Amino acid sequence: MGGKTDIVKGRIKEAVGVLTNNDVLRAEGNADQVAGNAKQAVQATVDKAKQAAQDAVDTVRNSL
Repeated sequence: MGGKTDIVKGRIKEAVGVLTNNDVLRAEGNADQVAGNAKQAVQATVDKAKQAAQDAVDTVRNSL
């Protein structure tokens, strides 16, 4: 699943855990949110690296 999906799923689990007084479900919700945030951070880093590589290629092509 994508990062945003994990975050939403985690928020729902956490809310249900709070409403039902289920500490395990609440903890799972928190873990899902952390995983979603991590996925988004990794994806942002990958996107920046791809852009930097493309910028380098463009610079080399333009200098020829």
